[in-house]
Amino acid sequence: MTSQPVPAGNADPQDAVRHVLAILDLEAAPDDENLFRGASVPHPNGRVFGGQVLAQALLAAGRTVSDGRLPHSLHGYFLRAGDVRQDIDFTVERLRDGRSFTARRTHALQGGAPILSMIASFQESQPGFEYADPMPAAPDPESLASAGDTLREVNHPLAEFWATETPFDVRHVEQPIYLRPDASGAGDQLVWMRARGPVPDDQLLHRALLAYACDQVMLEPVLRRSGESWASPGLSIASLDHAMWWHRDVRVDEWLLYAQSTPSGQGGRGLGAARIYSQDGSLVATTAQEGMVRVPQPSSGR
Repeated sequence: MTSQPVPAGNADPQDAVRHVLAILDLEAAPDDENLFRGASVPHPNGRVFGGQVLAQALLAAGRTVSDGRLPHSLHGYFLRAGDVRQDIDFTVERLRDGRSFTARRTHALQGGAPILSMIASFQESQPGFEYADPMPAAPDPESLASAGDTLREVNHPLAEFWATETPFDVRHVEQPIYLRPDASGAGDQLVWMRARGPVPDDQLLHRALLAYACDQVMLEPVLRRSGESWASPGLSIASLDHAMWWHRDVRVDEWLLYAQSTPSGQGGRGLGAARIYSQDGSLVATTAQEGMVRVPQPSSGR
């Protein structure tokens, strides 16, 4: 299994979704029920997209879990940059199979070295109390410009990739910070996101794709509050870890609102958080990610 060419920029937008679905269809080892192999979506910088390997690790774990149990939480650490030219091996450790909960650890390996380590917990459907924080007010996503429309104006390979070859349509309520900082210094932002095409009716797959999608925007509030943008000269940014909790069933091929914030930034690290709502106001997931975010410091003049 090797990475396949990403769809051309002028292709059907649904091709990007189909391509990612094919990448997420892991190959099981014929002689080891706990070992899987996957390819990567090509990326202009040559590195494996963190959201992709996180989604693959969750799907590998899910392949070893009894039917009827879905992931309700995961905690993962990004340990090394992955190479999109190499396949990724996913080894699953069966930590626990209880009456209601199942726990799995997945290591994603390239060249025998881990690039991601993740623990996920699965639960069978059970009755219980029901409450959630309400969804914040937000304009209809169809009234907002797509990130792709903004990025198509930029003559840069990364901008072209995110504009045309990614599987999700991203629409910011506030002014996007792709090209310039947010002068307000506020760290909160609202973002609508939806897959660019239909996704099969498989709840494990939808939850994995939600993890995939989150990694695109989780550290944006850190940049926004710090007065930086994705175009800041010398910016160095990388995901360090990711935690996610699914509260209710989710469909990534329907509009989802990410209500984002950043409670802290310090020491070259920033924490991004998000509550994720379906368009009808249901809180479907909560997620948090810490990342390394560095920009060149101004000279002291000495």
